[in-house]
Amino acid sequence: MAPSALNGNWGLGDRLNVNSNNWNLDDNGDAFGIVYFQDTLLRMKSHKSLYPKIYSLKNLTLAWQRARKGKTKKQYVKKFEKNIAYNLKILHDELRDQTYKPEPLKTFILRDPKTRKISKSDFRDRIVHHALFGVLEPLFDKTFIHDSCANRKGRGNLFAISRFRKFSQKVSRNGKIKGWFTNNQIKSYCLKADIKHYFQEVDHKILLNIIKRKVADKKVIQVIRIILKNNVLDNPYGKGMPLGNLTSQFFANIYLNELDQFVKHQLRAKYYIRYVDDFVLLDSSRKQLLIRGGAIENFLSEHLKLELHPQKYKIISLSKGVDFVGFRNFYYFKLIKRRNVRKIFKRIEDFGKGHISYKKMMESFNGWNAYAKWGNALKLRRKVLKRIYAIKKKSK
Repeated sequence: MAPSALNGNWGLGDRLNVNSNNWNLDDNGDAFGIVYFQDTLLRMKSHKSLYPKIYSLKNLTLAWQRARKGKTKKQYVKKFEKNIAYNLKILHDELRDQTYKPEPLKTFILRDPKTRKISKSDFRDRIVHHALFGVLEPLFDKTFIHDSCANRKGRGNLFAISRFRKFSQKVSRNGKIKGWFTNNQIKSYCLKADIKHYFQEVDHKILLNIIKRKVADKKVIQVIRIILKNNVLDNPYGKGMPLGNLTSQFFANIYLNELDQFVKHQLRAKYYIRYVDDFVLLDSSRKQLLIRGGAIENFLSEHLKLELHPQKYKIISLSKGVDFVGFRNFYYFKLIKRRNVRKIFKRIEDFGKGHISYKKMMESFNGWNAYAKWGNALKLRRKVLKRIYAIKKKSK
């Protein structure tokens, strides 16, 4: 569990108080007040007259091309494209005249391995999402921290893994801070946490207020509000975003950028990485991580109406390995998580039963293998490929 004494001083006397402006958590750091932090965010450059850029036929055409990528054989794409010029013009007119209304979401359950409710927008609505994203993403991306890794150009899980490795080396001074028992131990720590029911708990009012700091165009805000309202989640109106929408992924980064800025500029944490709602902080001091964990929990509760998942909040020695973005990361090596190993063997089992073709099997293997190469898994990769070839040979 995260520290419970959130409104206290965590044993630091007058140096730290969650309800004050003294966030001096580093021994030699400067105190930056919350008021100053919030004022800085409010002074971000805002943009007007964005709406015509969003509904322009040029932008909608680019959005259609992005929305159809990898889905050109889908019937709903072919149907829309039978009269593509007319359909894009109708979408343009609806957005321009502010009469646009999205179709209800289609929902299905995905078990991979957790049970998730995935919501699928109509194809024409996905074009609107891409049109909105294409205009807004460049404005917001430049405000994101370097180590916000999900759903961004040039980022991803492999980028996050690389940064984790680099930070592990830095906090342990390249392995020179040794453990108590053997030289194979590394005496440094990782705070690992994620946010409980994140997509279900995003508060629309808070999100819109954050977006308004950068977007002063009321018509753009209205379209965002319409997209947020088109929600199939069980939460009451005013909360939650459906998994599966491009806009949900984008808004998720905007919402938690508040946390990122707090951790980097208020807590002054150097070694922090976030991947969607899963984040890690690394430090040579366990006590420092305990303090920062309490501050983060308090910030999320007070400013974003979110809470950390109590079973997934841990402070772990780097020597024991940290589960993060698909790997169990030790200081000297990385192992593929068991569930990802089970997935490829389940795929092989389906291939053996004739449920999928050899071509599909190899597509799955090549994708998995590209990911597995980043871990210490040479023997496992060979074993997987050997089993695939054995089934192919047997089927001839």
